[in-house]
Amino acid sequence: MSDAYQIEIPPSFLALYSDARHRLTIPLPTLRARYELCEDLAHHLTEHCRNIHVDIGVDEQDVLARCQQGLLTPDSGVAHDEAEWIVTRLAELLGWPHPGLSSPSNPHP
Repeated sequence: MSDAYQIEIPPSFLALYSDARHRLTIPLPTLRARYELCEDLAHHLTEHCRNIHVDIGVDEQDVLARCQQGLLTPDSGVAHDEAEWIVTRLAELLGWPHPGLSSPSNPHP
């Protein structure tokens, strides 16, 4: 039976669940489910964060920091590493600077 899963999981997310030898530390179906949850959450937060920044005038970095604080609570349903990944992905989607993203002048740190 072939594996018909067509969503490509980025290396940055794979790294969250890989050991030093690049082997997965969780079952592949679980990894896929976790990735889809985190990616969906980042997409769902974009409009909310953009509105906080524009409507209320909160600085981009403060908006991202507040999101990360919320995601780090036990009730969020995501692990610490996933929370960091989500916020980095959120910054990428919004086009906001973030320490986890490479700058245009230095695309590969």
